[in-house]
Amino acid sequence: MQPRIGITLGDCAGIGPEIVDLALKSGRLPDSADYVVIGRQPNCKPGEPNIETSRAAAAALEEAVTLARRHELDAIVTGPVHKARMYEAGFKFAGQTEFFAERCAVENFAMCLTGGKITVALVTTHIPLAEVPRGLKQTEIVRIGLLLADFLESRRRADLTALSGQVRIAVAGLNPHAGESGKIGSEEITTIAPAVAELNSSLVTPHSSPVFTGPISPDTLFHRLAEGEFDAALCMYHDQGLIPLKLHAFHSGVNVTLGLPFPRTSPYHGTAFEIAGKGIARADSTIAAINLAVELSRSCS
Repeated sequence: MQPRIGITLGDCAGIGPEIVDLALKSGRLPDSADYVVIGRQPNCKPGEPNIETSRAAAAALEEAVTLARRHELDAIVTGPVHKARMYEAGFKFAGQTEFFAERCAVENFAMCLTGGKITVALVTTHIPLAEVPRGLKQTEIVRIGLLLADFLESRRRADLTALSGQVRIAVAGLNPHAGESGKIGSEEITTIAPAVAELNSSLVTPHSSPVFTGPISPDTLFHRLAEGEFDAALCMYHDQGLIPLKLHAFHSGVNVTLGLPFPRTSPYHGTAFEIAGKGIARADSTIAAINLAVELSRSCS
């Protein structure tokens, strides 16, 4: 049977409806899947969000997750929402990622982003930079590293030409030069290196090279990743992973929630209220998100 992909529009005062329509008409999506647009569009003007557009966006999320939990959808692609306005409408989650995790009773989840030759998972996400060192825990690095490895393996299962060999994951250091042996930071020695060792001891089979390498100096890691030395990077904080990814694949990146019982992807840009309705929004990221959702739904079947 063809996978059934649910697509929410996000806040319909933003570019969500435009980019979903462009994506579905692009000719760049597989014909081997069914696409279902979920949610209603209240009367609104492009670029002028209100409480009703936020409520409609939240209701579409509820409908989508209900259908997925009933196995009536094989994957979900979510349009962009505006968090502050969602909060005004009673949305009680830090973001759509946390919403899906709570509704699916999943505690082991993580944020992953992929585009072009770069895939990253984030150990810490939306916290102040000053809190990142305290937020880094060996257990969290290991937990998210395992989720990232599972994600890469699922992509390999979907692409039978890429089944040989092991996944190769670079683990970023936190400090410049990965701490220079403790001279400009100790987190690499006390937290990150032990986590890498634990990850490799849990995954590596005899006579094989380690799956995880690091901690690697962040200023060289992403060049090596883009050159194909690694399949993905495990990053310690939000901008460490997002800045190089958005430089490399600004229009085609995809946000993926790891750990859910079904694939969930989204474009990794926002609502862009300022350009809504002007006919200049690009659908590349939405097209990539839908294609990845189809790919992952096949690997799960």
